Amino acid sequence: MTPSTLLFSFAVIFTITTVNSLGSASTTAITYATTTICGIVAGKPHQYIQCYQPGKLIPPILPNVSFQSISGGRNFFCGLRSDGLSLHCWNTKTPTLAFKFKRVYHSEKIQLNDVAVGDDHVCATEFHSGAVRCWRGYGETHKLEFPSPDESFRFRSITCGCGFCCGILMENNRVHCWGENGVENLIQKKFENFSMSTLVSGVSHVCGLTLNGVLVCKGENNDSGKLNVPFNSGSVFKGIALGKDFTCGIRTKNGFVLCWGSFFGNDAMQGVSFESIVAGLDFVCGLSTNNLSLICGYAKPHLHSNVYVPLGMILPSPCVKDSCNSCGVYPNSDFLCYGFGTICYQCEPEFQFPLPIPLLPPISSSPKKESPSEGKELKDWKLMVFFIVGSVGAFAGLCTILYFVLIGVRRFLLKAEIDNSVQPTSSESDDGYVDIAPMLDRTENFSFWELASASENFSMVNKIGAGSFGCVYKGKLVDGREVAIKRGDTSTKKKKFQEKESAFDSELTLLSRLHHKHLVRLFGFCEENDERLLVYEYMSNGSLYDHLHDKKNVEKNSSIMNTWKMRIKVALDAARGVEYIHNYAVPPIIHRDIKSSNILIDSNWNGRVSDFGLSLIWPENDQQELMNSCKAVGTVGYIDPEYYVMNVLTTKSDVYGLGVVLLELLTGKKAVFKNEGESSPIGVVEYAGPKIACGEVWNVLDHRVGLPEVNEIEAIEIMAYIAMHCVNLEGKERPNMNDIVANLERALEFLEGNVSMSSFSATLS
Repeated sequence: MTPSTLLFSFAVIFTITTVNSLGSASTTAITYATTTICGIVAGKPHQYIQCYQPGKLIPPILPNVSFQSISGGRNFFCGLRSDGLSLHCWNTKTPTLAFKFKRVYHSEKIQLNDVAVGDDHVCATEFHSGAVRCWRGYGETHKLEFPSPDESFRFRSITCGCGFCCGILMENNRVHCWGENGVENLIQKKFENFSMSTLVSGVSHVCGLTLNGVLVCKGENNDSGKLNVPFNSGSVFKGIALGKDFTCGIRTKNGFVLCWGSFFGNDAMQGVSFESIVAGLDFVCGLSTNNLSLICGYAKPHLHSNVYVPLGMILPSPCVKDSCNSCGVYPNSDFLCYGFGTICYQCEPEFQFPLPIPLLPPISSSPKKESPSEGKELKDWKLMVFFIVGSVGAFAGLCTILYFVLIGVRRFLLKAEIDNSVQPTSSESDDGYVDIAPMLDRTENFSFWELASASENFSMVNKIGAGSFGCVYKGKLVDGREVAIKRGDTSTKKKKFQEKESAFDSELTLLSRLHHKHLVRLFGFCEENDERLLVYEYMSNGSLYDHLHDKKNVEKNSSIMNTWKMRIKVALDAARGVEYIHNYAVPPIIHRDIKSSNILIDSNWNGRVSDFGLSLIWPENDQQELMNSCKAVGTVGYIDPEYYVMNVLTTKSDVYGLGVVLLELLTGKKAVFKNEGESSPIGVVEYAGPKIACGEVWNVLDHRVGLPEVNEIEAIEIMAYIAMHCVNLEGKERPNMNDIVANLERALEFLEGNVSMSSFSATLS
C-alpha cells in the first residue's frame, strides 16, 4: 500500500450519478443529426419512450412497453426493454409522423443491461457475463457490421463515439477501446495508467471519473478546449456529457452545470439543479431536479427557441423490481414508477481525509534523489508531527479546548464553503471555462442587513409565528422570493444562547442536505455576532394547527381544511415527510417534535414537515449511546410517554407524535384541551382513545366537517385505527412509517370508492 493510499479513507455517498453523451445508456437520449430529444416517461403505467423534434411532439413509442434505458446517435436511437431481453432501434429521419422501427436483438434467456449508441452503430453488454455485442443501426454507412471486442473481455460499462467504443473492464477497472477509425487506439493509450469508475464518449474524445473521483479527459484535441479539465476537479462532478467541441459536468455540490470548450451557454439552465445531462453535437439537455423536466442549452446561437422540452416528467434512473441497496430509494419512487418498481440511488466513492494530515510532497512514479534541503524539510515535518502527537498525549486535558476549537473551525469552514460557492455569473470566466450556472450553493449565506430589509426590520406586522428558538417573520428578498425568516432569541442569558446555538446548528446541518416535497425547504442562514437566523421557503397557508384550532378557522365552517379528503391528504403528506427522514435520509433522523404546528401548508395545499431544531441523527447501531446522550424533549401532549419516562428514543417516538396529529385531524381537538364544565385539562389521546377502541368513532369526529358520506366512512375508520396504533404506550407496538404511509394511501383510495375493506393492510391489525 502506498503512502498516498494511507492518506485517504473510503466513504460512500448516495446520488443518482449519470454519465451521458452521444452514446451512453440513460433515461434520456439525443439523436443529434435530426435534433431529436427522447426520454423514458415517469408516472405512467408503462415506462415508454416519448420524443420531441423542434415544433413537433412525436406520438408515444410502444406505449404498452416499458424500457430501462435509451441511447442516441446520428439519425437513430435505441432502447433496451425493462426485462433486458429485447433491443429496439428507431430511425428519426423518417418523413412520417411515427419513427421507423427495427429490433436488433431478442433472446429468451440472455439479458442485456447496458446499451451504447455511436454515430451509426450500437453495442450492449450481456447482464451475467459482461461480454459485449455490437450491431449496425440506422447510420449512413454501407458496412454490414461493426466489430465487437473479443469475448474474453468482460465489461462493467461501455460508451460509444463516432466509429469507436470504449469500456471499463471488470477485472481491473482499466479502459479497453475498439472500433474502425483509429481514434480508439489513441484513446486507449492515453487512459492506460488510469483505473476508472465511469466513462463517457464524445465524437472524438472520452472523459471519465477515476476511482477517487478525479475527472480525466483524453482524445483528439481540435484546440476547442474540450479536454481542458477544470483545475482541482477531484470529487467535483457527478455526471458528464460530451458534445463535438465541448464537455459539460454536473457539480456534485449543487447540481449546477459547468461547461468548457466551445460552449456559449444558455440562460434557461442558469441556477437550475440537474439530476443528469446528455449531449448532442452542439447542444446539451439536463433533467431538472425540481420537476424532472428537460431543459436544453446550445453550444452556439441556435435557431430553435424552445429550451424547455415538452416531454413531461422523465425518469431520473430506471425502475427496477429488485430491492435497493443501502444507498437508498429515490424520493417518490413509487409514484414515478407507478407502483411497478423502484428507483435506486447508486453508491459512488468519495475520498476524504479522516484526520488533519500535513500535505506530503507528491509521490513520483520514478525514484528521485533527495536534495539536502528537501531531506531537511522532510525531517522537520516528521519532527513536527512527533512533537504534536507527543504533546497531545502529554496534555490530554487540552481535549476540551480542542473540542471547542474544532467546533469553531467547522462553523468557519461551513461559512467559507458557502461564501466561496459564489462565483462570477458572466458567460465566460477568466480561466476560459463557461459556467452555465451562477455558483450559488443550495444553502445561501445571507447578511443580517438583507434579512432585516426583507422583513421591514422584523416588524410585528410581518411576524407570523413564534417558538422556543425565537420568532418567525414573513419577508421578501430582493430577487422577489417570499421567505419565512426564523430569528433566534436575542436574549443574553447563557442558557438561552446555548439552546439557540444548538437548534440553529441542528436545523442548518440537517435541512441543508434534506430535499423532499413534504419537508419545508431551507434557503439559507445568517450568522453574524450573536444573531442566528434561518431562511425558509414561505408557506402561504400557515400551519395545520392554525386551520384546526385558530379562532378564525374554527368559526369559518367553509375552510378548505374542513373536508375529510383534505384532512386525510394532509395526514398522508406529513407521514411521507416523516417516512423520508426515517427511512431514506442517510443517516436516518428522528424529528422529536412532530406536532400540528410543525406541519405547514404550502400554496398548493400540500403538507410539509418543518422545525428540525430538536432533531437528532439516529445511530442505528448504538441505541444505548443515543439514550445516554440526550434528555427527553418535545411538546406536552405530543411527546412519547416511553421516551419521557424511560428516556428510550427511537423512530417510534415520532410515530407517537404523528398519531396525536391524526387524532387532532379526526376530532378537531387540541393535543391537550379542557372540556366545557371541567376544570382539569385532558389529552386528545385519553379523550378519543377509549371511544375509538369501543367502535364509537362517530362520537368523536369534528362536527365542523360534517357527517361522513358513504365513500368516506371506511377511510375515516382506517385513519382512526392507524392513530390508535400510533399512540400505543409501548414503542414496539406502534407501526413503522412505511406501514402508516401505505394505509393512509389506502384511506385516500377508499374516498374514490374503488377499494374493498378486505384489502386493508394487515400491518396494523
